[in-house]
Amino acid sequence: MEVFLKCRGNIKEVEKELGISYPTVRNRLEGVIQALGFKPPRPEQKQQEEMREQILDALERGEIDSREAIEQLKKSGKG
Repeated sequence: MEVFLKCRGNIKEVEKELGISYPTVRNRLEGVIQALGFKPPRPEQKQQEEMREQILDALERGEIDSREAIEQLKKSGKG
């Protein structure tokens, strides 16, 4: 949590700082959220979040342009 706060909540920065994968960061944060007593997201909500992350990762890697990312985000229900 200290690194998460230090990185101002930027999971990509946490990933770099700790040298672990993005999914590992997400899973660890999910564990903290549950330990604090909050309910985990519904499966369909989690699927939408994962889809959004994949789209933004593809955009960051230059695999798609911003216009394509916007279209995909709209289709996934997160635009």
